[in-house]
Amino acid sequence: MSIGTTLRLLTKATGTSVTDLATAIPRAGINTVNAWLKDEKMPGRDQIDALARTFGVPAGALLSELASTFDPVRTKGEHSLLAAYRALNERQQAAVLEVVRSMVAATPAAEALADAAPRKRKATKRAPAKRAKKA
Repeated sequence: MSIGTTLRLLTKATGTSVTDLATAIPRAGINTVNAWLKDEKMPGRDQIDALARTFGVPAGALLSELASTFDPVRTKGEHSLLAAYRALNERQQAAVLEVVRSMVAATPAAEALADAAPRKRKATKRAPAKRAKKA
């Protein structure tokens, strides 16, 4: 979820107006707050802290999705897939995982995935150690 979407949800949930935010946040006028809500601009560090205090949430909660978009390992498609997955309920997520696992099992990547998966070790019985006979 973008910071604009997060801010829109928080303003709606708390009944905070754009004017209220513009007044509470340093160096933020109504036009700036509207630009944040539309994802046209990003608030600065001090403004993020002020927004977090205003809504009573940790600053990280406002930036969590943003931080994941900077992950250089994930592709754009992976970010889209993750966002769609998070929008599903638990039952739907389980169904998606089942479908994906069946698709992966039918590909050469399945071997690599199986090799990387942790395996449970079977308990084995050890033979008792032989004792040296006394002479």
